[in-house]
Amino acid sequence: MKPFSQHTGVAAALLKPSIDTDAIIPSREIKTVGKDGLAEGLFANWRYRDVAAREPDPDFVLNWPNQRGTTVLLAGPNFGCGSSREHAAWALAEWGIRAIVAPSFGAIFFANCIRNGILPVVLPEPEVKALADAVSPDPQARQVALDLNRRELKGPDGIVHAITLGDEEREQLLSGLDPISRTLQEYVGRIEEFEVGDRGRMPWMYS
Repeated sequence: MKPFSQHTGVAAALLKPSIDTDAIIPSREIKTVGKDGLAEGLFANWRYRDVAAREPDPDFVLNWPNQRGTTVLLAGPNFGCGSSREHAAWALAEWGIRAIVAPSFGAIFFANCIRNGILPVVLPEPEVKALADAVSPDPQARQVALDLNRRELKGPDGIVHAITLGDEEREQLLSGLDPISRTLQEYVGRIEEFEVGDRGRMPWMYS
């Protein structure tokens, strides 16, 4: 996954509570088991006035001209609740979302963000709303800056918010290594040693 250290970007406010994974990527938009090609279906029921024709809805925030290049979402409570589909994080990452700021997250979605290079930032709801108010006059000029090294989020109003994230999750994002990659990095020698011995014990398993 793409490491996360520092990022400054355009933020979009999507403050509706309990936006679930089916809203993030409707099940009918999942046409592959891979991570590619999902961004087109991101928020499909909201982004498109006519989903089949892919006609954009001009009233949806990510379609606004001043939200072009959005990489940070300011969201409502319980963002990413619902099913455990990792495709929701994949679609957001492919779209270009690097961070999501919300009062709370669905637990599985939160973990999926970490595994896919998206920084989930938990802030009290009044602080998220204040950030949205600070950004909204001109999202392109009034961007949000995140520094995971310093554990800080700085809004366009100059107010600094603390990023509270567990040490293990922070290290995953900083290194760009998911749990499987970290396991291989730490234990690859022992894994290879086991495989050599196992081939000797049970050669018929490897034929």
